[in-house]
Amino acid sequence: MQWRNSADNWGLISIALHWLVAVAVIGMFALGLWMTELSYYDSWYRTAPHLHKSIGILLCLAVLLRIAWRLIDSKPAEIPEHIELEKRAARIVHALLYLLLIALFISGYLISTADGRPIDVFNWFAIPATLKDVPNQEDIAGTVHYALAISLISLVTLHALGALKHHLIDKDQTLSRMTGRTRHNRVQQ
Repeated sequence: MQWRNSADNWGLISIALHWLVAVAVIGMFALGLWMTELSYYDSWYRTAPHLHKSIGILLCLAVLLRIAWRLIDSKPAEIPEHIELEKRAARIVHALLYLLLIALFISGYLISTADGRPIDVFNWFAIPATLKDVPNQEDIAGTVHYALAISLISLVTLHALGALKHHLIDKDQTLSRMTGRTRHNRVQQ
């Protein structure tokens, strides 16, 4: 498998970034929901938010890297069997996924830095608080963050169902290309 994208297939870097972000988003959603149920006396009360914030910052960096890579590397051609409506829907869903992710990072940052403290990322480095002392910043950002998270996981589910539809019903290479196992590659193995 090639590192870069080709005219027909996604490259290893694009595939790795896609699945890294996918797994992290699902994990962060689960961790975030679980965190909201913790009580002050729970042993994970301080650890879970630290993990959520740290992973969130690293996920933000991965998404920014993914966006930069999409701008640098060519995108494979669209699958010819897809109708125009599917192509347009895919472009819209991908754009919304990126927009929701960026909005989630911003709202998470605003929650975490509302008290003026920086975000400590696994004790490796800290992200300083730049916007603080906005009235009800933590509450407002928290409400927005929750709504964005629900929206994102709903869109991720739709995205995954679309990929499965293409794989199981249409039997095209949409999902295979993102796993690096296109029909062309299987013949060569």
